[in-house]
Amino acid sequence: MHPVHDDEFRAASFRDLPAATLYDILRLRSDVFVVEQECPYPDLDGRDTEPGTRHLWFSHDREVRAYLRILDDHGVERIGRVVTAKSARGAGLAGRLMDHALEIIGSRPAVLDAQSYLVSFYAKYGFEPSGPEFVEDGIPHTPMARKP
Repeated sequence: MHPVHDDEFRAASFRDLPAATLYDILRLRSDVFVVEQECPYPDLDGRDTEPGTRHLWFSHDREVRAYLRILDDHGVERIGRVVTAKSARGAGLAGRLMDHALEIIGSRPAVLDAQSYLVSFYAKYGFEPSGPEFVEDGIPHTPMARKP
């Protein structure tokens, strides 16, 4: 595992993402959500390219090690696709991404659909369950919201 201080934080809109970085982000999402979690689902949902979408990630030596995206959902910021490479887990990168995301979001309301086993993780960032648990692609999720 690389030391956390070696990871470089980046943020960009879709049009500012270098093609190689976009490829690495999509590969990481596929490696974890589709392969590791054995959950075939339509990751390429058309939302990555929306003008209001912000992509946040940590990389080391051009390897994308953690990622999330922020969508503009009509005045509410939606955090999603939070993912950390297996080789980078335990280094605190997801938490650091959440800190950066909340800095970007500022005082605007924010929502996310947490994999249910991660509800306590997101609660540390001010998110509270906002509805009943539901199953998406075979994985229990809990809707959560953070008030400004």
